[in-house]
Amino acid sequence: MVKIYIENSSKFEMPKYAHPGDSGMDIRANIEEPVTLGPLERYIFPTGIKVIIPEGFEIQVRSRSGLAAKRGIAVLNSPGTIDQSFRGEIGVILVNLSNEAQTIEPGERVAQLVVARVETAELEKIEKVPENTERGSGAYGNSGRF
Repeated sequence: MVKIYIENSSKFEMPKYAHPGDSGMDIRANIEEPVTLGPLERYIFPTGIKVIIPEGFEIQVRSRSGLAAKRGIAVLNSPGTIDQSFRGEIGVILVNLSNEAQTIEPGERVAQLVVARVETAELEKIEKVPENTERGSGAYGNSGRF
């Protein structure tokens, strides 16, 4: 288990796992009044949350399945990444992908946070990437129907 230090300046509860064994913890919108998103409209919701993430980890901001399935609301850059060195307030970029206006209430659960290990890569330049695999350079739909 990794320890994440958290500052919660909102009046709402800390992010938490809804059930034992869950991968993501719910995070809430730290807004004073409801915010209505029209179709295809986006908004950065403040959370009042700041974190200290240990080296070698990140926090991913992901859509909540209920909001996505029932109301068409998704995290726009899903998964969003909170890097280990970031110390600002976590914001959640939501987009309304439905055909109707959708309202987010103060304290509503708007996303989930998933703590994940991060590997960094060392890049080495080469002249040409060989294409001698079964797939080769085949792209979208190469392995069958979409």
